[in-house]
Amino acid sequence: MLRDESYRALDKLKNEESFSSYPIRLFGREMLQPRLIAWAGEADYTYSGHVMTPQAPGECLGDLRRRVECHLGMSFNHILLNLYRDGNDSMGQHSDDEPELGSRPTIASLSLGAPRRFTWKRKSSERKSSKPRSIELGEGDLLIMSGNFQMNYLHALPKTRRFVGERLNLTFRRIQAPKLQ
Repeated sequence: MLRDESYRALDKLKNEESFSSYPIRLFGREMLQPRLIAWAGEADYTYSGHVMTPQAPGECLGDLRRRVECHLGMSFNHILLNLYRDGNDSMGQHSDDEPELGSRPTIASLSLGAPRRFTWKRKSSERKSSKPRSIELGEGDLLIMSGNFQMNYLHALPKTRRFVGERLNLTFRRIQAPKLQ
Protein backbone atom coordinates (compact mmCIF):
# COMPACT_ATOMS: atom_id res chain seq x y z
CA MET A 1 0.00 0.00 0.00
CA LEU A 2 2.68 2.51 1.00
CA ARG A 3 5.96 0.82 0.05
CA ASP A 4 7.52 3.97 -1.40
CA GLU A 5 6.23 6.13 1.44
CA SER A 6 6.82 3.77 4.37
CA TYR A 7 9.94 5.34 5.89
CA ARG A 8 8.77 8.91 5.22
CA ALA A 9 5.49 8.17 7.00
CA LEU A 10 7.38 6.56 9.89
CA ASP A 11 9.53 9.69 10.34
CA LYS A 12 6.50 12.01 10.13
CA LEU A 13 4.56 9.99 12.69
CA LYS A 14 7.50 9.87 15.11
CA ASN A 15 7.50 13.69 15.03
CA GLU A 16 3.70 14.17 15.11
CA GLU A 17 2.63 11.63 17.73
CA SER A 18 3.57 11.29 21.42
CA PHE A 19 5.12 7.90 22.16
CA SER A 20 5.56 6.57 25.70
CA SER A 21 6.53 3.40 27.48
CA TYR A 22 3.69 1.88 29.50
CA PRO A 23 3.80 -0.70 32.29
CA ILE A 24 2.33 -4.17 31.90
CA ARG A 25 1.83 -6.94 34.47
CA LEU A 26 3.35 -10.29 33.46
CA PHE A 27 3.62 -13.31 35.74
CA GLY A 28 2.79 -11.15 38.77
CA ARG A 29 5.48 -8.52 38.03
CA GLU A 30 4.98 -5.05 36.61
CA MET A 31 7.47 -4.04 33.92
CA LEU A 32 7.65 -1.61 31.02
CA GLN A 33 6.34 -2.92 27.72
CA PRO A 34 9.18 -3.67 25.28
CA ARG A 35 8.17 -1.02 22.73
CA LEU A 36 6.88 2.56 22.63
CA ILE A 37 3.15 3.23 22.29
CA ALA A 38 0.90 6.08 21.18
CA TRP A 39 -2.88 6.01 21.07
CA ALA A 40 -5.14 8.17 18.90
CA GLY A 41 -8.91 8.13 18.83
CA GLU A 42 -12.21 9.26 20.23
CA ALA A 43 -12.53 7.68 23.70
CA ASP A 44 -10.54 6.02 26.48
CA TYR A 45 -9.66 2.36 25.97
CA THR A 46 -8.58 -0.24 28.52
CA TYR A 47 -5.44 -1.98 27.29
CA SER A 48 -3.37 -4.47 29.33
CA GLY A 49 -5.10 -3.33 32.51
CA HIS A 50 -4.43 0.38 31.93
CA VAL A 51 -6.81 3.06 30.73
CA MET A 52 -5.33 4.65 27.63
CA THR A 53 -6.40 8.25 27.00
CA PRO A 54 -6.09 8.93 23.27
CA GLN A 55 -4.66 11.98 21.59
CA ALA A 56 -6.18 13.50 18.47
CA PRO A 57 -4.53 12.05 15.35
CA GLY A 58 -2.03 14.33 13.65
CA GLU A 59 -2.21 15.16 9.94
CA CYS A 60 -0.18 12.17 8.72
CA LEU A 61 -2.05 9.68 10.92
CA GLY A 62 -5.41 11.11 9.87
CA ASP A 63 -4.41 10.76 6.21
CA LEU A 64 -3.29 7.14 6.70
CA ARG A 65 -6.56 6.31 8.50
CA ARG A 66 -8.60 7.77 5.61
CA ARG A 67 -6.56 5.77 3.08
CA VAL A 68 -7.00 2.49 4.99
CA GLU A 69 -10.73 3.17 5.43
CA CYS A 70 -11.12 3.89 1.71
CA HIS A 71 -9.14 0.76 0.78
CA LEU A 72 -11.26 -1.48 3.06
CA GLY A 73 -14.62 0.30 2.76
CA MET A 74 -15.05 0.56 6.54
CA SER A 75 -14.39 3.13 9.26
CA PHE A 76 -12.14 3.03 12.32
CA ASN A 77 -12.31 5.33 15.34
CA HIS A 78 -9.07 4.38 17.14
CA ILE A 79 -5.46 3.69 16.23
CA LEU A 80 -2.84 2.04 18.42
CA LEU A 81 0.72 2.89 17.32
CA ASN A 82 3.52 0.50 18.36
CA LEU A 83 7.07 1.72 17.72
CA TYR A 84 9.67 -1.07 17.67
CA ARG A 85 13.06 0.61 17.94
CA ASP A 86 15.13 -2.52 17.19
CA GLY A 87 15.02 -6.33 17.43
CA ASN A 88 14.80 -6.22 21.24
CA ASP A 89 11.39 -4.53 21.11
CA SER A 90 8.54 -7.01 20.79
CA MET A 91 4.90 -7.89 21.40
CA GLY A 92 4.13 -11.20 23.13
CA GLN A 93 1.44 -13.65 22.11
CA HIS A 94 -2.01 -12.21 22.65
CA SER A 95 -5.47 -11.73 21.19
CA ASP A 96 -7.15 -8.38 20.77
CA ASP A 97 -10.26 -9.53 22.61
CA GLU A 98 -11.18 -6.58 24.80
CA PRO A 99 -14.97 -6.18 25.14
CA GLU A 100 -14.86 -2.70 23.56
CA LEU A 101 -13.81 -4.30 20.25
CA GLY A 102 -16.89 -6.53 20.02
CA SER A 103 -16.99 -10.29 19.47
CA ARG A 104 -15.65 -10.39 15.89
CA PRO A 105 -13.55 -7.24 15.39
CA THR A 106 -11.79 -6.21 12.23
CA ILE A 107 -8.32 -4.89 12.95
CA ALA A 108 -6.25 -3.47 10.11
CA SER A 109 -2.53 -3.57 10.82
CA LEU A 110 -0.31 -1.27 8.74
CA SER A 111 3.47 -1.81 8.93
CA LEU A 112 5.88 1.04 8.25
CA GLY A 113 9.65 0.82 8.19
CA ALA A 114 11.81 -2.25 8.61
CA PRO A 115 10.35 -5.70 8.00
CA ARG A 116 9.66 -7.91 11.04
CA ARG A 117 8.30 -11.42 11.51
CA PHE A 118 4.63 -11.60 12.59
CA THR A 119 3.50 -14.95 14.06
CA TRP A 120 0.14 -16.51 14.88
CA LYS A 121 -1.01 -19.82 16.28
CA ARG A 122 -4.29 -21.51 17.11
CA LYS A 123 -5.59 -21.09 20.68
CA SER A 124 -7.44 -24.39 20.95
CA SER A 125 -6.02 -26.96 23.38
CA GLU A 126 -6.20 -29.81 20.86
CA ARG A 127 -3.61 -27.98 18.71
CA LYS A 128 -1.08 -27.19 21.48
CA SER A 129 1.69 -28.99 19.63
CA SER A 130 1.14 -27.04 16.42
CA LYS A 131 3.91 -24.63 15.50
CA PRO A 132 3.20 -20.94 14.98
CA ARG A 133 2.87 -19.71 11.42
CA SER A 134 4.70 -16.58 10.38
CA ILE A 135 4.93 -13.92 7.71
CA GLU A 136 7.35 -11.04 7.29
CA LEU A 137 5.60 -7.66 7.30
CA GLY A 138 7.06 -4.28 6.50
CA GLU A 139 7.32 -1.31 4.17
CA GLY A 140 3.62 -0.54 3.82
CA ASP A 141 2.14 -4.04 4.19
CA LEU A 142 -1.49 -4.10 5.36
CA LEU A 143 -2.63 -7.16 7.34
CA ILE A 144 -6.34 -7.62 8.10
CA MET A 145 -7.45 -9.67 11.11
CA SER A 146 -11.22 -10.16 11.09
CA GLY A 147 -14.05 -12.59 11.72
CA ASN A 148 -13.13 -15.19 14.34
CA PHE A 149 -9.38 -14.50 14.18
CA GLN A 150 -9.13 -12.99 17.68
CA MET A 151 -11.32 -15.76 19.11
CA ASN A 152 -9.28 -18.58 17.57
CA TYR A 153 -5.68 -17.32 17.35
CA LEU A 154 -2.89 -15.70 19.33
CA HIS A 155 -0.50 -13.40 17.47
CA ALA A 156 2.87 -11.85 18.27
CA LEU A 157 5.86 -9.87 17.03
CA PRO A 158 8.77 -11.78 18.59
CA LYS A 159 12.21 -10.43 19.42
CA THR A 160 14.98 -11.09 16.93
CA ARG A 161 18.75 -11.27 17.28
CA ARG A 162 19.37 -10.09 13.75
CA PHE A 163 19.86 -6.40 13.12
CA VAL A 164 16.61 -4.68 12.16
CA GLY A 165 15.77 -1.04 11.80
CA GLU A 166 12.82 0.80 13.28
CA ARG A 167 9.32 -0.46 12.59
CA LEU A 168 6.06 1.33 13.30
CA ASN A 169 2.86 -0.68 13.38
CA LEU A 170 -0.51 1.07 13.22
CA THR A 171 -3.52 -0.99 14.28
CA PHE A 172 -6.79 0.55 13.18
CA ARG A 173 -9.74 -0.48 15.34
CA ARG A 174 -13.43 0.24 15.83
CA ILE A 175 -14.15 0.79 19.53
CA GLN A 176 -17.76 0.23 20.48
CA ALA A 177 -19.53 2.26 23.13
CA PRO A 178 -20.08 0.29 26.34
CA LYS A 179 -23.54 -1.23 26.67
CA LEU A 180 -25.66 0.43 29.32
CA GLN A 181 -27.49 -1.89 31.69
